[in-house]
Amino acid sequence: MEVRRVTIDRKLGIEIRLNLPTYLAMIPPRDLKERIKDKASQLGFLLAGVTTPEPPPHYSTFEDWLAQGRHGTMSYLAEERARRRRADPREILPECRSILILATPYHPSRPKEKGIGDRGAVASYAWGDDYHDVLPARMKELVQFIEEQVGGPVKNRWYADTGPILERDLAQRAGLGWIGKNTCLIHPKHGSYFLLSEILLDLELEPDPPFVTDHCGTCTRCIEACPTDCILPNRTIDATRCISYLTIELKEDIPTELRDKMGNWVFGCDVCQTVCPWNRFAGAGDPAFGKDNPLPNLTDELVISTQEFNQRFKRSPVKRAKRRGYLRNVAVALGNTADLHTLPVLQNALNHEEPLVREHVKWAADKISKSANEQINKSLNQ
Repeated sequence: MEVRRVTIDRKLGIEIRLNLPTYLAMIPPRDLKERIKDKASQLGFLLAGVTTPEPPPHYSTFEDWLAQGRHGTMSYLAEERARRRRADPREILPECRSILILATPYHPSRPKEKGIGDRGAVASYAWGDDYHDVLPARMKELVQFIEEQVGGPVKNRWYADTGPILERDLAQRAGLGWIGKNTCLIHPKHGSYFLLSEILLDLELEPDPPFVTDHCGTCTRCIEACPTDCILPNRTIDATRCISYLTIELKEDIPTELRDKMGNWVFGCDVCQTVCPWNRFAGAGDPAFGKDNPLPNLTDELVISTQEFNQRFKRSPVKRAKRRGYLRNVAVALGNTADLHTLPVLQNALNHEEPLVREHVKWAADKISKSANEQINKSLNQ
């Protein structure tokens, strides 16, 4: 029988020993879960729910998605070990008895912030610090709190969009919302502007009821608004056409036929969330993730040095794109401005040290030159 020490009074040094089942029996299960949720709220988590470690209900949809090649170059998603873990959370933590799902809000993007003139657009979750750096510390503190409540160590594993787990599927089962047509998890009172993270626990907690209703109804705004038509009918997306994938995950050339459709986006995309009517309920985001769209000046960005890039984006999610990928995106965005005044900057970048950047700079310069020539010919023919 496992025995744990429980401190009654730290100042007086009073301590008793109880076996773990006896100590846990002193805390009603519902009270323990509510204490954990209250602490999660104090740490900045907008939503918290509990589910079981049973296999996610829509895993077969994920397998079909992989089989169709919708994951593009994200080959890590199709690795056998990762698939086994996504299919069964106990492959991650064999002792897992409960999964705590957490949601942290970030500032909503607005239509007017999409990009102005020679300004680029950045997905709103990336306006401030990188959530990969922010959330783990909070989850660690939450685990420490849980261990204090139960009187000893609890085996655990946590992820902040970093592990092989179908987090939206589990979040729906934990009662945090439904999976919308744009594949985002949507909460009826908070919209979809939040980041999911999860803690697998060797601790029995009462599961929350799943969110079973679908509130998308006949609405198709996200599908109609998507610039690249990447949203599929079965609530999945074709990642190979998604602007977020193209500007972040893809490390190669952006397909020529999609460049015109990318607008001013240089990192990520918020279009399908911006048009979602449920996001009228989205509140203020966590201060760590910023509240102001940086709207980077595209002509200035195209000449950013490696040192400047590393310094500016040291704490930002933008660093995931790497400098060469970011400049590739900037070049495409410049081409989509159709602004003749940007041609000198583009022409100077035709000799860029990165072949990936040079190719996209040439595309942008050719597009603007062609557009300018068409306008001249049109004027002459009038």
